[in-house]
Amino acid sequence: MIKNKEHAFYNNTELKQEPLFEISSTSVALCFGKHQQLYSLVSVAVERQSELERILVSVFTGVPCVVLLTVNAIILFTLRSKQVFRETSRYVLLTNLLISDSTYMLLSQVVYILANCRVFLSYPVCGVLILSIALPQSVPPLTLAVMSIERYVAVCFPLRHSSIVTMRSTAAAIALVWAFSCVNVLIRVALINEFPFEELKTLQMSRVCDTFVMFLIPAAAVYDRAFNILVFAAAGFVVISSFIAILFAARSASTNKRSARKAQNTLLLHMIQLVLILTSRIFSPVSVFLFQVMSWISFVRMMNVMYVLVVLLPRCLSSLIYGLRDQTIRPVLLSNLCCGVKLAAKTQISS
Repeated sequence: MIKNKEHAFYNNTELKQEPLFEISSTSVALCFGKHQQLYSLVSVAVERQSELERILVSVFTGVPCVVLLTVNAIILFTLRSKQVFRETSRYVLLTNLLISDSTYMLLSQVVYILANCRVFLSYPVCGVLILSIALPQSVPPLTLAVMSIERYVAVCFPLRHSSIVTMRSTAAAIALVWAFSCVNVLIRVALINEFPFEELKTLQMSRVCDTFVMFLIPAAAVYDRAFNILVFAAAGFVVISSFIAILFAARSASTNKRSARKAQNTLLLHMIQLVLILTSRIFSPVSVFLFQVMSWISFVRMMNVMYVLVVLLPRCLSSLIYGLRDQTIRPVLLSNLCCGVKLAAKTQISS
């Protein structure tokens, strides 16, 4: 009963107190849907937090982000420390995966801290930040698809692997992945420009900057959903198809059984990595559901926990699991990780 009253008060007073955009009713009618609903929930939740709560949230999300970025940096340093890693296609692709994941984590944390500290940006600045997050967001699943194809070629065409999978072809594949992501950003820019900004009284935002604020028209939300389905469906199809092809190839007498088995395990790992990356896409629908069944205080706390576990953590675990599993990388990576821990401990003792 108390929870229902709290939700009723929250919805009737806070969300309806002021429109999302101070513009004509015709333009306001364009801004609706679950994305805008969640944006309103997040904005009002931030506004109702005390100063102490904002500090605690910043620390709670900032410390894990720094730790995870440090782990990613150590893995990246490991991959760049030896020539064999720099000249092997799958490690170059892993480096690309690390860079995109780390960039996404860093930019997401910047936006999260700005929103938590109630820093109101202008629409152009917010748009640049959100589009910068969208750029590396689709790179990991596509990179995993390319890595799966590389394993397929290594097992099914071992004699031609060195001629097909070269540093030049790997660079071309990475360039295509980033080009595809750039096209996605350009389409989002075109959709944002469809919004009648000239009807705004000011370009200064009245609420915090968030990913959902860029869904200014229904077409933008539809495109975002369609694009994510397309990317993950295509990546999943490539990974699963490669796994099945290697599974059949393993039954052939001419195929190296041990190599095929290792490739199968690697592709299973790619599937797990894809699922980890996909978890960040369930943040929005799960948040809307949780708001309907939880009290306001519990909802705000759960949002912060979900952000760390669903958005940040998978972007580090994906590459870390791969690095610890790979027999070539693991000794060097463990050595670097241990040195990093020892150095941090010495610094803490000396201070």
